[in-house]
Amino acid sequence: MANFERLTGALDGNPGLQRRATLAALSLTVLSGGQATTVKVGARITVAPGAASDAAFSLATTAANWAEFAKPVPAVGFQSLVGMQRMGHLKVAGDLVAYGRNLIFLEQLFAAVRPAAPAERHEPVGEPVIEPAIGRYLRLDLNGQPHRIYFEEAGEGIPLVCLHTAGADGRQYRALLNDDEITERFRVIVFDLPWHGKSSPPPGFEREAYKLTTDLYVDTVMAVCRALKLERPVVMGCSIGGRAVLHLALRHGDYFRAAIGLQSATHAEAGADTRLRDLGVLFRPDVHGQEAAAGTVACLISPTSPQSEKWETLWHYMQGGPAVFMGDLHYYFTEGDLRNGLLDGLDTRKCPLHLLTGEYDLSATPALTAELAKLVKATSFQVMEGLGHFPMSENPEQFRRYLLPVLDRIAG
Repeated sequence: MANFERLTGALDGNPGLQRRATLAALSLTVLSGGQATTVKVGARITVAPGAASDAAFSLATTAANWAEFAKPVPAVGFQSLVGMQRMGHLKVAGDLVAYGRNLIFLEQLFAAVRPAAPAERHEPVGEPVIEPAIGRYLRLDLNGQPHRIYFEEAGEGIPLVCLHTAGADGRQYRALLNDDEITERFRVIVFDLPWHGKSSPPPGFEREAYKLTTDLYVDTVMAVCRALKLERPVVMGCSIGGRAVLHLALRHGDYFRAAIGLQSATHAEAGADTRLRDLGVLFRPDVHGQEAAAGTVACLISPTSPQSEKWETLWHYMQGGPAVFMGDLHYYFTEGDLRNGLLDGLDTRKCPLHLLTGEYDLSATPALTAELAKLVKATSFQVMEGLGHFPMSENPEQFRRYLLPVLDRIAG
């Protein structure tokens, strides 16, 4: 059974959460079966029996579901509030904008009902170290507009082009760029899509409403590969990048040595409750869109991923450009949907396709990737235990256990 009294100590020793709580300053009702509890948020957290008359919103599910959420390692779909809402396990009623405005804070707050995790140890750097990755800017014309695209690379050998997730940037692949076992055989190249990270939007962007499309995504990847004069590269992408590798294999299968899809599927599951999307919390003046972005994707991370890696992954989302994540989701949920028969033309003998999906992903789920693997006769497919939607950044050590055998197979 979940002990909501534990919430009263959530702010102790946590100045960051204390500041968030003071700014939130609201009441909410927690419904556990037939029992109501009021949680008042402010300089302190107070918990009292009964439903608050001034509650901004309520969070309702069964006592059994709250008990699952409160476990040290919850089952898939119970790892977060938004995750439970997405799966239909949690009902949210009331002011959805207030709820959306405080997503990331609420996830941190309610994590306090779980047993405290052991403190993570971080080894000191010692003598200063310069990492091997080199970052540069590539200037090129794309779709009739000049662009300035930032990329980083490390290593020698077979080019391995890595595509980041929606709304984020190439920092997600920093561990690969620093992995000697990989860079001994592969030239790892990671670039930020236009509008993302350190890549600039094109001139005149202030008059545009950014929307990523299949043509734009594929043309951008091919333009970068050709500008860098890459011969027979491998392409690896995650999330929207995992969808893009399918389009790239379809259109340019002769060019790529192989494709690796992380969290790949023909389409993405929007979840049981789409009201946060419908309200546009990712881009509206009364919500911090980037904090909301982090709040909506936190549910996709495995509960066993190291906290430091989890929060660095979320930090990338907090730093995104206004409406960029929303523009990427246009491709992910709508325009790039591959339930249209096109995949019948994907020849995995010509361009081998390897699929890796984290077990805790609630968007491109293992079941969806399994369907894709069967549909296209994927070269290989594996579900990654203890990983979620961002395997390369949320837990790089666990991810490499699954990636290295795939790279060995590609390198021959």
